[in-house]
Amino acid sequence: MDSSGFHHVVNQGVARSKVYKCDEDKETFLDLLCKACKIYKVTLHVYCLMDDHYHIVIETTSANLSLFMRQINSNYAVYFNNKYKRAGHLWRGRYKSWYIIEKEHLFMLFRYIEHKPIKAKKTKVLGGYPFTLVSTLLNKEQESIVCTTDSKLKKTFHHHGMREELERKLSKSEHQYLEQAQKKRIVQTEKRYSHEKKRTLDEHFKNAKELEKRNISIKLALEDGYKQVDIAKYLGITSSAVAKVKKGFE
Repeated sequence: MDSSGFHHVVNQGVARSKVYKCDEDKETFLDLLCKACKIYKVTLHVYCLMDDHYHIVIETTSANLSLFMRQINSNYAVYFNNKYKRAGHLWRGRYKSWYIIEKEHLFMLFRYIEHKPIKAKKTKVLGGYPFTLVSTLLNKEQESIVCTTDSKLKKTFHHHGMREELERKLSKSEHQYLEQAQKKRIVQTEKRYSHEKKRTLDEHFKNAKELEKRNISIKLALEDGYKQVDIAKYLGITSSAVAKVKKGFE
């Protein structure tokens, strides 16, 4: 999906091979990334470069995601092949991207991506691996790359409780939310984008008169992409009551 807005983009080396063999390679990739951001007027909100793949969350201002990614991936492949005297494809494929609609999804991705080096045992602490955005915010000897100037993570990092929130591992239900969001089709209605729902709220709560069944239906409706406030309004309860049910399943 090329529409302007927030995108989570991932690419991996062909046959899971390394696409970065040293720090210089990662620094070169970030340099190419920032140059492309300037040309295509793109903001980089968060990033993580692992040895064989990368994660980035970007914000485009026009329908140019394909052009933007083509420039980065092709230019880096030329650099890498020349440096290591190799031929053939560097990347496993074109790239994978998912359009981000909701703020909750966006900040959940920030946590997910910043925890990738911890999960891969590259470090034990948030920001301990140098090729993430948070590392540049926590370590004075590192400079933030210029294309993250307007990053939402960067601008909110020093807000009360934000660092603690980032340090919190994603729960099982949050991982499921991200997986399901990636699978859902994006639909446009009245110039707004939303995830296509599997069922209406009437269908979700048709046979949910008992409390236990209602709570299970709340969980399923949340997984279907409905917001807490919409479910609360439909059921005639408070949003905090819906949030309490959600927490009970985590």
